[in-house]
Amino acid sequence: MRRKNNHPLSKTISTALIMLALAVAAMPALCNAEAAGRDQRKPAAPVTDANPPSSAPTSTVETLTLNKCIETALKKNPGIVAAGYAVSISGSKVGEARSGYYPQLSASAAYSRINPAPGSAAAAGGSAFDQYTGSMTLNQNILDFGKTSSQVNISKFNLDASRSDLNTAQDTVILNVKQAYYGVLQARRNRDVAADVLKQFQLHVDQAKGFYDVGTKAKIDVIKAEVDLSNAKLSLIKAENALKIAWVVLNNVMGVPDAPENAMEDNLSFQKYPVTLEEATKRAMEFRPDLRSIEAKKLASSESIGLARSGFFPVLSGVASANWTSETPSRIERAWSAGVVLTVPLFSGFLTSHQVAEARSGLYAVQASEEALRQQVLLDVRQAYLNLQAADASIATAELAASQARENMDLANGRYTAGVGSPIEVSDAFATYVTAQANYTNALYTYKIAQANIEKAVGAR
Repeated sequence: MRRKNNHPLSKTISTALIMLALAVAAMPALCNAEAAGRDQRKPAAPVTDANPPSSAPTSTVETLTLNKCIETALKKNPGIVAAGYAVSISGSKVGEARSGYYPQLSASAAYSRINPAPGSAAAAGGSAFDQYTGSMTLNQNILDFGKTSSQVNISKFNLDASRSDLNTAQDTVILNVKQAYYGVLQARRNRDVAADVLKQFQLHVDQAKGFYDVGTKAKIDVIKAEVDLSNAKLSLIKAENALKIAWVVLNNVMGVPDAPENAMEDNLSFQKYPVTLEEATKRAMEFRPDLRSIEAKKLASSESIGLARSGFFPVLSGVASANWTSETPSRIERAWSAGVVLTVPLFSGFLTSHQVAEARSGLYAVQASEEALRQQVLLDVRQAYLNLQAADASIATAELAASQARENMDLANGRYTAGVGSPIEVSDAFATYVTAQANYTNALYTYKIAQANIEKAVGAR
């Protein structure tokens, strides 16, 4: 039968552990209350999906729009999810840095079986004996000359930078979604043109065979029409494959690779995007998230210099401890102490000096990176603006060429039906029509992509 342990030290240690548990349990509430107050002073972080990305397909009856595709990508794209967790990590580091403001409480308990060496002072009292020890220690930082506050400020700036990095990742994914979405529309229009040409060539074959049967056309007209029909079938196969690839790219960007090919809203039509170079440049310098990110990193680097310099200064902290020791069940020795500790750095092998120099060089490097990024932003805006103007100018010409090519194809078909045209004339007209339609579709696609690029370049969604 096991005897119940009524040792007084056990009760004391149990009481200490209970006090410790209550103190530890209270700490998260204090931290959460302080963090809640801090969150009320700051804008909320971008909303991200906290769960791992899901590959569940969308409904087969849903008509996809560009906005729906963007919304899906912002929730399920793995890159966005990873960037969201990076923001959470930075937020946790703010709490880690703030822990230096709070008291640090720890407790320990130990049991030892001691068998003293013969002839020693401890052996005079008898043979082996048990020893129970317990302690509780409280440390509180009083003054560290800005070390903790610098760590908190650095973690705050890094949190701001990670939020801006998340916005940059979102802007990149939005651009990729737009490119993939318009790519599907372009591929679908090209497929429709290829299917239409195939029907026309099938009619041309039937006409050629009819003329040959009545003796008004030679056999070569039938062969030429059949060759053109075979080439049209190959073109349709390539166009359908290009459309499937475009769908794969779109689903991959959205983060739902197994989604079916749904009906899509065709918004590839031309709508002029009004913007000036001066306005675009001004908005980019104000709203680009990568610029805001590097500005926050520059502030963090500047604060790192102060953190490194704090290594030159002393640290003042308060310490309190309580200890319990027992060698026999009937005797407990208690002790406690309280005071302040002043730690003064005297010599560390020039460590602090090198840390200050490192922090200063880091700041200079970030400043140089910021200037390089500003120049890159100007380049992005100007290139996007010029591409938008060029795409705008090409649409009218491409549309006119497509209309003329269609009219030319109809005339060639009419001439051949009337018996005065040649199969070569018909083939050339069809080839011109296909090329003109592809050029017009590509002009619309290029304009949409140029618009998406300038929207990303100025930081607008």
